[in-house]
Formats: sequence, structure tokens, C-alpha cells
Amino acid sequence: MSLPLRLLACPAREAEGKALSVRLDLPLALYEGALKDCLRALPAAGAALVLEPEGLGLYALDLPGSGAVRVQLDDGALGFRLGAERARHEAVVKACGLLKAPAPLKVFDATAGLLRDACVLAAAGARVRVAERSPVIAALVADGLARAQGHPELLALLAHLEFVPGDSLALLEAMADSADRPAVVYLDPMFPHRDKSALVKKEMRVFRAVVGEDADADALLAPALRAATRRVVVKRPRHAPWLAGRKPSLAQEGKSARFDIYLVAAPAAGV
Repeated sequence: MSLPLRLLACPAREAEGKALSVRLDLPLALYEGALKDCLRALPAAGAALVLEPEGLGLYALDLPGSGAVRVQLDDGALGFRLGAERARHEAVVKACGLLKAPAPLKVFDATAGLLRDACVLAAAGARVRVAERSPVIAALVADGLARAQGHPELLALLAHLEFVPGDSLALLEAMADSADRPAVVYLDPMFPHRDKSALVKKEMRVFRAVVGEDADADALLAPALRAATRRVVVKRPRHAPWLAGRKPSLAQEGKSARFDIYLVAAPAAGV
């Protein structure tokens, strides 16, 4: 951890908090009353992982009042993107080559984050396996997926998602020798740090407080290229250098981000 991380739980979730404490090797503190008052009393550095009645949330202690970062599959902004027709127009779906594929493609998302892109790919029809190596972020993902099970409208989407906590590098290396290789490997490493902190999204600041930078992101590209049967797609800031200094086969640019596409083999006609 690059900065201190604290684990808190409301009394009603004490048992879950104890289990999470063991799994993450963090001391647990129970809070009563208003969570905001408890958070204000903590030093303004690092982050707090909190088991609340409504779910597991991650708070940046240097951003008081900013609210929790959590995996929320039923929120309005993401929900809008998850309609099947809407998902087909998403840039990440086009970059992964899903639109003209003759059958649903298998996609391995090596950088789960808050599951947004993985969910959009699943909504567009892909079979998505998603990994996350940070135990803290993996806990957020697992909690979000568990809560999503209570929403009938999300069950079809969840059937297209498989979450695998673990080191993406090791998983990619194992896939290269597997008979069950993904058609697409998707990489969305943490964007390079910007000097103007106001330009960095709240969740990215929280992620950095917990897991630091993706300093070894370049190491993912080579095993990703060995694992994928069709393409590797890397999400980057528009003006960022290529991952591992390797020029992509083509690039798809948006307003703030770019998708670098590395073609592994010639796709079938029309793809």
C-alpha cells in the first residue's frame, strides 16, 4: 500500500468485517453514529475501506465529503450504457471488434477497476472474464457483484461475467498455453499521473492512495499478445505513449482517451 488504509465496519456487519480483516491483513474498527464524523476524525491521508449497510465503499481521506467509490452496477450512468443497443455504440465495444463477430467473443479484461468497461462488453454480448490483482479493489468488485445479484434486470448481464481475483500477469501467461484462449485481451492500466490533481477523477485518486501507480503495466502487453487469438486492446489517454513503446496496428481516438489495437491474427471475413 502506498498510503495508509483503514478498515471500518458498522456493527451490523461486524462478522463480515472480521472476515475481510483477515483476508486483507488489516485491523478492523467498528463505527457507530454518522460515518462522516468518524471519517473526519481520521488523519487526512490514505483511504478508508468501509463496510456500510448499503455496501462496501472506499473513501479518500484527503477528499472529505467526496463520498464512496464502490462497484455499483445499477447506478444511472452505468445503467444507461448497459442497454444492449446502447452498448453496441460504445467505443470500447467497437475497439474490441465485437460488432461484426459471427459469434459471441471471449474477452479477458486484465484490469477490472470498477467493472464499467467489462459490463459494457458483456452487455454487447461478449463472454467476459475479468481479473483484479489488488485485494482491496477485488473486494470492492466482489461486493458489487454480490449486490447486483439482487437486481433481476442485471442477472442476464451477470451470466456473461466471470470474476477471477488474482495477478493478471500470471493469468495471461497461463492462458497462452491453454486451449481456452480469449479472442480479445483488454488492458486499461491506470492512466499516468497528472500534475493538476483537480483533473484526476475522484476514484483514480482513491485507487492511487490504495494501490499506487500501475508501474509494471508495460509488462502486460507481451503476455497479452501471446494469450489473445484476435487482438489486444489497450485504453490510453489520448496523448500518452504506446504501452511498452510498441506501436499498435491501429488506433481509435475519442475525446479524452484512445484505444490502441494490436491485431494478433487476421480476423475472419467481415470482422
